[in-house]
Amino acid sequence: MKELRGAFTALITPMHENGDVDYEGFRRLINFQIEEGIDGLVPLGTTGETPTLDEDEEEKLIKIAVKEVNNRVPLIIGTGSNDTKHMVAYTRRARDLGADAALVVTPYYNKPNDEGLIRHFEAAADVGIPVIIYNIASRTGRNISAGLIDRLSRIPGIIGVKEASGDLNQMGDIIAGRAKRQKAEGKPFTVLSGDDGLTLPLIAMGGDGIISVISNLLPGKVAALARAALSGDFAAARQIHYELLPLVKAAFIETNPIPIKAALNLAGLPAGPARLPLGKLDPANLSILQETMKSLGIALK
Repeated sequence: MKELRGAFTALITPMHENGDVDYEGFRRLINFQIEEGIDGLVPLGTTGETPTLDEDEEEKLIKIAVKEVNNRVPLIIGTGSNDTKHMVAYTRRARDLGADAALVVTPYYNKPNDEGLIRHFEAAADVGIPVIIYNIASRTGRNISAGLIDRLSRIPGIIGVKEASGDLNQMGDIIAGRAKRQKAEGKPFTVLSGDDGLTLPLIAMGGDGIISVISNLLPGKVAALARAALSGDFAAARQIHYELLPLVKAAFIETNPIPIKAALNLAGLPAGPARLPLGKLDPANLSILQETMKSLGIALK
């Protein structure tokens, strides 16, 4: 698989008001994203509320995504679990249903040691689909250090990392290690930001793009930011970065994906409520989100 670069949307899972998955809305969102110029899609991640989806819902969403995407952009399916056996089953399902790659999060709650993490990701890679590591200590309780990322990147089939540590020094160390390894071994290894606010600095340090939350709402803008930075046009990239920064802040004013689903609803796109245990956006924060969207010229429905 080619090295992944650009802007990839961590796609929400739209719901009806009764809490059922809105499959038709999901189709609409996929086509909206591709028509707006996004570089790839990542359903069934944290933003997709995977912890509250059952396996039948997940399988149907994957099938819809594969059919609607139709090889137009890379399709990366979240297949993580804190149980290695379940993760392997989910990764195998993504492979069998036609995904291009799997996004595998650090096992959460268990807080595995280094040996456990290596064996976990070896098991993912053994499934036979390209695997992207997802490092997000704020949700999992376990950071994967730059040194351990370097070890994991040498596993055949591990093709990249979604780096959401929030630590630019760590991101820089991962990118520097990747560059040395590529020069010596020629093996591609993608480094993508997991934080919208760090897209520009990550690419400036030599990274490859973003798996974005705010691109659910503005895929074209986020893609333009990534492409400008990747092409070396940092003046244009900075302009878009600062334009989008208020939305980045508003989109994380409460737990993701509560604010971004509220933003999509305000814009007339299918989103619906988040599933419990995620509640509704606080009214004061909703007002902030509305004002932020208006300032960006987004029409509210």
